[in-house]
Formats: sequence, structure tokens, C-alpha cells
Amino acid sequence: MSGNDGGKIGHALVEFSLYGVFPDEDISSRRISVNDLAPALSSLATAKAKLESDIHNINEETAPDVNQWITNAKSLEDDINRTRSWANDIVRRSQAPDVSGKAIQEAEDKVEFLRREAEYNQQLHYALRSIKHVNELLDQVEQARDERRIIDSLHLLEKSWAALDAIPVSKSCRVMKLLDLRAFELKSAVHDVFDRIWDSLIQVDTENGKVAVFQTRRDEQMGLADAVVGLKAYKEVDQRMTSFWHRLDEAIVGPRTSIEAQELPSIRTEDSHLSLVGSADKTITSLFSDLDQVMTYLSERLPEELVYSLSNVMMPDLMPRVIGAWLDSAVPASLKEMDGFQEVTEAVKAFCNRLQSLKFSGFQELKEWVDDAPKVWLSKCRETALDAVRTKLAQGLGQSKEVERIETQTVTRSEGKELAANGVTSSNDDDGWGAWDDEETDTKGDTNTKPEGNEDDGTDAWGWGDDDGADKQPETALEQPQAEQSAEEDPAEAWGWGEEEAPEAAPEEPAAPAKPAPTSNSQTRELTLKETYNVSSMPDPVLALVSAVLEDAAFLVGSEGNPMAGVAGGLFSLPTLVLAMFRAVSPYYYSLNTGGNMFLYNDATYLSERLSDLTKNWKTREDLTPRATAMLRLDNDIKALQSFANRAYASEMSTQKTIIRDLLGGSQNLLQQDGLGTSELEAQVDNAIAHVRALAATWSTILAKSAWSQAVGSLVDTIAAKLVADVMDLAGIGQDEAYNIASLIARITELDDLFLPPDAPKDAIPTTAEYAGSWLRLKYLSEVLQSNLQDVRYLWMESELSLYFTVDEVVELIGLSFVDNARTREVVREIEANPQPLGPR
Repeated sequence: MSGNDGGKIGHALVEFSLYGVFPDEDISSRRISVNDLAPALSSLATAKAKLESDIHNINEETAPDVNQWITNAKSLEDDINRTRSWANDIVRRSQAPDVSGKAIQEAEDKVEFLRREAEYNQQLHYALRSIKHVNELLDQVEQARDERRIIDSLHLLEKSWAALDAIPVSKSCRVMKLLDLRAFELKSAVHDVFDRIWDSLIQVDTENGKVAVFQTRRDEQMGLADAVVGLKAYKEVDQRMTSFWHRLDEAIVGPRTSIEAQELPSIRTEDSHLSLVGSADKTITSLFSDLDQVMTYLSERLPEELVYSLSNVMMPDLMPRVIGAWLDSAVPASLKEMDGFQEVTEAVKAFCNRLQSLKFSGFQELKEWVDDAPKVWLSKCRETALDAVRTKLAQGLGQSKEVERIETQTVTRSEGKELAANGVTSSNDDDGWGAWDDEETDTKGDTNTKPEGNEDDGTDAWGWGDDDGADKQPETALEQPQAEQSAEEDPAEAWGWGEEEAPEAAPEEPAAPAKPAPTSNSQTRELTLKETYNVSSMPDPVLALVSAVLEDAAFLVGSEGNPMAGVAGGLFSLPTLVLAMFRAVSPYYYSLNTGGNMFLYNDATYLSERLSDLTKNWKTREDLTPRATAMLRLDNDIKALQSFANRAYASEMSTQKTIIRDLLGGSQNLLQQDGLGTSELEAQVDNAIAHVRALAATWSTILAKSAWSQAVGSLVDTIAAKLVADVMDLAGIGQDEAYNIASLIARITELDDLFLPPDAPKDAIPTTAEYAGSWLRLKYLSEVLQSNLQDVRYLWMESELSLYFTVDEVVELIGLSFVDNARTREVVREIEANPQPLGPR
């Protein structure tokens, strides 16, 4: 290795030593020989010499500063030594005082000691005299106790306790402990004597129902007035009165105020005793008469302080019992029993005045009850009415009954013919129109409220508004009702809260059609329409309850002298709560019955109609005051009931449609379910058809004919729409598959017999298509699946396929069913060239 390489090694060693720099890879990985050490050592020696030179230069530059620091440190050390010397001198002098100062201090200490000894002797003499005085007082207490002078004993005990506290001796001293123990024993002994005297003055026999209160006793020196002093001394006034009230309640008051007892005793005052004798009736006046005797007896025989203390214990227990068990049960639920209630309020007022005159207190709750008697009566009315609704619902729907709905509409000749064609019954005897329909002589009325539904919940049973198609055979479904409401019932909606701000769409009444421009055929006439449907036993009791409440409210408005007249407004608002309770609770109870939601729809509709009639009649009544007429406000409740009926109907329809869709494969394509053959598919379709027939049979005994047709038609439409959609979703349709689908459609179309009268002839045309919008789509789909190209062309160009399928849908069906060739493309082009072969719709 050359000298140059040795210099590099030396430089690397210097850099690592001074700065910790690790050498590069080409140097650190080299193999070092003995010849390389000399140049490296030379580099290290040169670096060492340079460092020593730098240090020497630094020392020379900082030498003056270091010398100054050394000088300051020596000066500080001298100051410390001087201070330490002064401190040692001060300590030495303080430990060696002069002899004359010490003698003076000793003399002063002796004088102070003699003074304290004199004070101690004086305190000892005073303590001994105080101890003697306390002991003499306790001797006097013992003597007064033996002589049964309780008041004197208590006074002396009070003095002894004060003297004992004034003795300037620690309580832990033995003599103080002995005195304190003797005073406590005497207090207990006096208390025992006091108890015997109190028991002789206040006697309660709970077994025989007797109470005696004596102000004095011949054999006792202490009377009842003096006993108050003793009770105060022992701080037992409230305790004694609490015990006395509990025993008095057990012996006298409790048995008399127990309304559940079969026989109630009467209270009498005989020979200074208060006792239970005979029997009493369960009237309020009789109760307060007996309680009056009790209060009078206690007020006359007890000191005023004891009466006040007894009131604080007795009234919080007695007043709620009287109000809850007796007075609240006496509140009538209607005005028919109001005379008896006024007697009750008068009796309560008289009793309150009597308690006040006897200086009892704590009966504010009873005074508030009688002052708020109108509100109490209103609360009872409210409670009774709401409980009546709950009770009636809990008893079940009961026996259903058939009700009739009649409407009068003004219609034109052409509209009348449409009504006749749709099966509407007219009750008019004259036939001023000639014959609206010569073929239909026996028609049935369709006047029930049209329920609103989601998707296709039926059609307009009246056929009004279809003037454009009056001359054509009905082939398309009529206008569908509005969307169904959610099946989940909101408790807030059940109470009708917020319905003024966001009212739900109520079922529309069959409205008179818009009148056409006057022509030679635009004559009009009034047509009375009738229809029957079934309701449960619930609406009539609710209507009777609402009517009774309103009659009572109207009577109060016209009776200003009546004490309950002030709550007439609250009574007018009670029907709203009754109807809200019905809406809130009824869904549960109705759901327990088969077809319950449809009964609920009918009942709510019936209620809204009857309440609407009641409102109209109310405004025309001449026996009501203007104020009573104006205070009736049921419009929002009627709207809430109509909305509630819609929700009940929508809930049932939504549930049944979901069930039908689940029976037909749910979200899957009915025709593409894995592992299912033709027989399984037919079984699924048969199950859906059976479910529809079962519902149709159940609802036929509940709904009106029009509502039944709409509801069942909506279910049939669900089946038809599901199968049509599933066919349109297929990727291709073979000949065998087309045959199987046509077979399934044939099974479904057997539901046509539901929409035929029982005695219909064989050639009668069912009205299924009027209530199921997809029904004719399903039938034409079956025709297309069973036809060749020429037949499909005929169905589109000559028949009515274009009324139920769009061009794109028909082209898609052709693509699914036929091979793509020149003939197929020619038919497709011809169909696309004629999108409306029958003219504009």
C-alpha cells in the first residue's frame, strides 16, 4: 500500500476521533498492514499538537477573567467567617445572664403560683357548693315524684339540669357522672308516673270502639292542661298526638270511614265517651255528621296546642281518605245526578266551616276539592267517558249490523245512463229520463265511501267522469284511488295531533260530476243512491256517548245559574278526547278479529258520517243558544276519523298485497325460481288464488259492494301485475314455457267468477277489468303467448292489444317468443309504424 493510502487512513482516524465520523466503505474495508501505521500515527501526532496549541491560546485569552473570579471568591469567604464569629458571640452571651436578673425572675414565679392557688381554692369551694345544691334539687325532685306532683318535679328537674350545666367541673369527673346518672334516673321515674297519669286522662279502647278524654281526674293532681307542660318538657307533643291519632283511627274513625265495609257503625257521644254504636248509611251527609261529632268532642276536651298538633297528624291521613274513597265516588258522570252532587258539595262546605270554627287546621285539600267541584266533575266525566270506550273495546266487536247509506246527487241524462250502466240503484219512482238502460232493470247501489289505496285499490264505482268512453264497452280500469297510507299506525296520528297542519287525504265522497255545457240532452234530475254495509257494535255506543256529553254541555251553556256552567267549554272538548281514545286503542282490539281492519274502516267511516250529520243538525236546532251552537267543533275530529279509516283500509290492503306477493315468489321472478317445476308453480298460484277467495268471502260480510269490489279487485290486480312483470323480465320464452305460462294465466282468470252476480247467466260479462287495471293486460298477454306472428299482428292492428301494451312491450314480447328472421322483422316494423292503430286514446 502506498504512502498516500497511509495518509488517508490517518485522516480517517483523526476525523473519527475528533468528530465521530465513520470512514467511507473503501477505507474501512481495506486490509491494514504494519507499514500503514507509521503514516497514521504521524497524522494523529500532528492533530494532537494542533489541539494543544489551540488550548494554550484560549488559556492566554481568558486569564484576566479567571483571576478576577478567584479574587471575588476569597472576599466572599472572609465575609462568611466574620458573620459566623458574630453569631457565636451572641449565643455565648445569651447563655450566661447576670446573677441579679435570675433572682428577680424566681420571685415573680412564686407570686404567680400563690395567686393561682388562691383562685383554685375559690373555684373548688364554688364547685362543692354547686354540687351540694344540685344534690338538694334532686332530693326535692324525688320527693315531688313520690307525691305525684309531676309539674313540680319537671320544674325542679329543669332547674337541676341548669345547675348541673353551670358546675365548673369536667363532665368526665366521677362526681359529675354520678349526679348526671341520678338526674336521668329521676327523669325516667317521673316519666313513668307521667305516662300513668296520661293514660288515665286519655283512654282508647280499640277492641270495643270507645275513646274517652278527661281534662282532670279526682285521684290525680295533674290535669290535661298541665300535661301539655310535661309533653313540652319531654318534647313529646307530636309523638303523643301521633300515637293518639293512630289509636283513635283504629278504634273510631277507621271503621266509620271504611267504605268497603258491608255495614258501617255510627258514632255517638255518651257519658263523656266517644263510641261506635248501631249502624249508619253510606251517605256523605251521614259521614260528615259523625266526623263532626268526633271533631267537636276533641276540640272541647283537648287543649288548643294539642288540637293544633293533632291536626298536623290527622288531616294528612283523613282528608285523602275522605276525598278518595267517599267524595270522588259521589261525583256523578252526568247532569242527571247533579242534584245529589250539589247536596254533597254543600255538606263539604259546612264541614270545612265547622273545622275552622273548632280551630282545626290542615284541611286545605278538602277546601280545594269543594272549591274546584266543577273541575272535579269535569274530570270525572272525562275519566268515565274514556274508560267507557276502553271497556267497550275490550269486550270485543260484538254482533255486527247492517246499515244503509243514502245520498242524493244531481246528475244529467248522460251521467244517469252511465250510473245505470255501472249498477247504481235509484230510489226515485218516476222515470223522467225514459229508460237510462233498457237492459238493466235490477241494479244495486254503490254509495259507500271510496277507500284510498296504494297502487290499485279499486275504481270509482259510480263511473262518473268517464264521458269520453260512455259509448264503449269498459275495457280499461277506471281511475285508481289515491295512494294508500303506511300500514304502520303512528300513535300521534291516532290521537289526531297535528292533523290541522298536515291533514291526510280522506276518502272522497262520490261527488256530482262537472255539469256539461247546456245542450238539448243536458237536463238534470236529483238521484237518490242507496247502499248497505256492515258495522260492529262499537260505533253506536261511541255515538251515544258523544251525543250525551254534547247534550249536557248544551244544557250547561243555557243554565248560567248552574254551578257547573263554568266547565261547559271543557265538556264540549270531551268528544275530541273520546274519539282520540277510540283511534288510539281500537287498532289493537280490532286486529284480534278476522277482517278487523275492514270493520275498523267501516266503523270509522260510519262514525264520521253520523258525526257529520250530528254537526249539521246541531247548527239547525232551535232549542240551543247561539253560544252552544258555536261551541261545537267536530270538523277536525271528523276529518281525523276519515283519515283514520283510510289508514285502517290501507294497512289491511298493504298487508294482504305483501302476503300475495310472497306467495308468488316475493322479490324473485315467479317463473325463474330454482328447483321448482310446473306443479310447484301451479301450487304457488293456487295458494295466492285461494287466499284472494278467502279474503273475498270474509270481506263480503263486512264491506259494501262497491268497496268490496275495489278491495278484491286490487288484490286480483296484484296477482295479474306480478305475473305480467315476471313474464316481461324473462330472457326468452320457448313454446313449452309459453304453454305453461298460459296455463297459469288460465288458472288466475278463474277469479272472474268473483265479479259475477250469483244468478248471472253463462254469457254474463264479469266486471273484473273495472277494478283490476292489469287484468286485461294479463288476458292479452295469454293471447300473445298462444299466437303466431300473424295473430300477434292482428291483435295489434285490428284488435285492442294496443290499448293495454305499448309498442316497446309488444316488440319485446315478439323478441322473447319468436326467432329473429325476415318475417319477424317485417311484423315488428309494421307494429312500430302504427303505434296507435285504433286512433288516439
